[in-house]
Amino acid sequence: MSDSKFLPPRSRISAGFTLIELIVVVAVAVILVAIAYPSYSDLVRTARRSEAITALGLIQQAQERYRSNNSKYASSLATLPAPRPVSPTTPGSYYTLTISDESATGYTATATAAAKRGQNKDIECTSLSVTISRGTITQEPASCWKQ
Repeated sequence: MSDSKFLPPRSRISAGFTLIELIVVVAVAVILVAIAYPSYSDLVRTARRSEAITALGLIQQAQERYRSNNSKYASSLATLPAPRPVSPTTPGSYYTLTISDESATGYTATATAAAKRGQNKDIECTSLSVTISRGTITQEPASCWKQ
């Protein structure tokens, strides 16, 4: 007597994923990316702010060196002594730098977000400025200066 009649019929061996399983995995991945990407983008924009804050700090230091030898603060980046920002943009070109309202007692240095890689979507902080007026330093908007 043969033992084959006591063996179960051959079962089909699965060699991979079914289409349904694959669709479910892809759908879950898409949902996770849709939730995580906006948060990631916000964090990247916040991190890039440090580039503007650093550049404005360099301008402040250079302005004080300039003022120690002149009767008023410098009106442009080009007239500031080194070390200073070399160009009117930050190193990553995420912000444009300007100096305005210069006088013997103060000035305003501003970093304005550029459209490069969506930095201008940093809604509350598209423009960071530091104003020096008679020895008083004002950083605007204050919430953007917290790192």
